[in-house]
Amino acid sequence: MRMIFVNLPVKNLTASREFFGALGFTFNPDFSDENAACMIVDQNIFVMLVTEPRFKDFINGEISDAT
Repeated sequence: MRMIFVNLPVKNLTASREFFGALGFTFNPDFSDENAACMIVDQNIFVMLVTEPRFKDFINGEISDAT
């Protein structure tokens, strides 16, 4: 079975978890720690909310300015 993980950088992981939790999303504690939270979107679809310093370990260059 195929699984999809989307990585998104966040400035404040605690605030992001609270925001998405208030919208009804839950998190998988097996893939969450102080640097990332695994938000469950569907049975095989997850969004990894990753702190900006940890996210920078995965990319070349800077994080894009979404504004």
